[in-house]
Amino acid sequence: MSENSSLLQKTPNWVWWSFCPWFGGLAIVYAGHKSHTSSWMAWGAGITLAALTLSATNLSTVVWIAQIAIAFALKRRYLIKTSPRGLLIPADANTATLIANIRGKIDINECSKDELVNVLGLPIVYANDIELLQHEGYIFTHLEELSEIAGIPESHIKRIAPMVTFSYDLKKEPHLTWKRLNILSKQELIECGLDAVIAKKIFKERQQKGEYKSAIDVKRRTGIPFNSYRHLV
Repeated sequence: MSENSSLLQKTPNWVWWSFCPWFGGLAIVYAGHKSHTSSWMAWGAGITLAALTLSATNLSTVVWIAQIAIAFALKRRYLIKTSPRGLLIPADANTATLIANIRGKIDINECSKDELVNVLGLPIVYANDIELLQHEGYIFTHLEELSEIAGIPESHIKRIAPMVTFSYDLKKEPHLTWKRLNILSKQELIECGLDAVIAKKIFKERQQKGEYKSAIDVKRRTGIPFNSYRHLV
C-alpha cells in the first residue's frame, strides 16, 4: 500500500514545465495528450493563447499563476489515468473514490479474478472464493454479502467500497440468508429442500466444530458444492 501512496505523491516533469512563462500552458496540453483527455488539451491551449495575448499586460501574472495551479490540480488525476494496470491499488476509501471516478467501478458479479486482485487489491484467496461463487451462479447484491458470503474482512471491504458495484439489486428477505445453516435443525434443513445426506453433513459439522463463519466456510468445511444449498442463501 505504501508504494501506491508514494506513486500519487510524485510530481511528473510536465507539472514543472507549467512554470514557464507564456508557454507553460503547453504542459497541460501534453498531460491531456498522454492521458487521452481532450478537455485538458483544450484548457492548455486556451491558457497558452491567453498568456501570449496578455503578455504585455499586468494580467500575464494572473495567467501564469493560473496555469501552475491547474497543473498541480490535475497532477493526481493524471497519475491515476496513466498508471499501469495493477500498479495503483486503493490504499483507502478516498483513493478508491478518486480511482472509481476516473477509471470506473468493478462489477463484482461480472469481473474477472485478475480485476479482483490487480484492480481492487484483494488477496488471491478471496478472489478465488468470489470466482468460485460466480461460477456456481451466486449473485452478490450488496457489500455486506462480500463479508457474509465470501468471508472478506471488513477492513478490505471499507477500503474498496467506492470502487465496487453490482449488476443486480435484488431484495433479499432477512430470513433468507446463509445464517440459517447455523440455526436450523437437520430436519428443518431437509424441509427447506436439502438432500438428507447433505443436511446431515452440514448439521454434524456444525455440531462438532461450531458455527459457520460464512457461506464459503460451509463449502470449505463440508466439501459440499455451493449449488446444493444456494437456495438457502
